[in-house]
Amino acid sequence: MASQFVLLLGLLAITCPVAFAFDNSPLQDFCVADNSSSAVLVNGLVCKDPKLVQANDFLFRGLHLPGNTSNAVGSKVNLVNVGQFPGLNTFGISMARVDYAPLGINPPHIHPRATEIWTVIEGSLQVGFVTSNPENRFITKLLQKGDVFVFPMGLIHFQRNVGHGNAVAISALSSQNPGIITIANAVFGSKPTVSSDLLSKAFQVDKNIIVRMQSQF
Repeated sequence: MASQFVLLLGLLAITCPVAFAFDNSPLQDFCVADNSSSAVLVNGLVCKDPKLVQANDFLFRGLHLPGNTSNAVGSKVNLVNVGQFPGLNTFGISMARVDYAPLGINPPHIHPRATEIWTVIEGSLQVGFVTSNPENRFITKLLQKGDVFVFPMGLIHFQRNVGHGNAVAISALSSQNPGIITIANAVFGSKPTVSSDLLSKAFQVDKNIIVRMQSQF
């Protein structure tokens, strides 16, 4: 009996972290987000009265439009999460269109609440992610039109256009609000700034290099 109890505890220890790793499952047909509500939010959005829900609550238009890639990194992410698309509320999904200029990149970043699956619609993209400590393995692949790649939740990943023309990709994420932390912005562009002495020691470079990096963000 005791051994069975220990086994049960072990199974719970293994499965519970997985059960709470993603957005909660809905308990009704839908819960269209009421973005006009002033109610206090804990972890999610208030449901719109089901009797007031319309077909347009489940519709988003705009992913056919190319993004403006005239910026420092040469890419534009058009994210469709619950903030733009109230009908996604409680469904645990979102998506994005990403446009790349030639040599454009989607800089190294993480999604703290979502796994991401990536489909190349046009062009050629180098993609990659880095595994967690202590291995820090760099896993990368060159993708062509129609190829699909997955980025595990919480790992640093990136994409780069290696073709001579523009590139387009569609991303799907396992959270209605996956979040994004762009590594360079978070480290060098925080408000207030992280101590340059600390970053100098962490990156093992001269403090003046850190100060210059912080000035870029």
